[in-house]
Amino acid sequence: MGMGPEQERRAKKRFVMERDASYKIQRGLQTIASGAARLLNMSSSGVLFIAEEGLPVGREIELAIDWPAVLNNSCALKLVVNGRIVRCRDRQVAATIERYEFRTRASRVSGKEVPQLIADRI
Repeated sequence: MGMGPEQERRAKKRFVMERDASYKIQRGLQTIASGAARLLNMSSSGVLFIAEEGLPVGREIELAIDWPAVLNNSCALKLVVNGRIVRCRDRQVAATIERYEFRTRASRVSGKEVPQLIADRI
């Protein structure tokens, strides 16, 4: 029995989550492209976002997502996911999530960005 177009075929539930993000396309340890992005949705195994330009399928990607939660009521967080681009239509990009971690977002002090360590806040 086939599935109609209204039925979801993905194994993981996707959550709509529109957030600002940035990406780096990597070849080994070298960054070959980077830019701003807008996250559209995510699941435990993948993300869908809009990039500044079309991105190459098959490449490794690091996506840093501005996270809505704040650590200790004062420290902004970002979710950094690493994966591989599996689809790109125009500027809409789908990528796997192979690993992830939460990091703190940098703070501005006297015009300079100062990274904050989560360990200092716990």
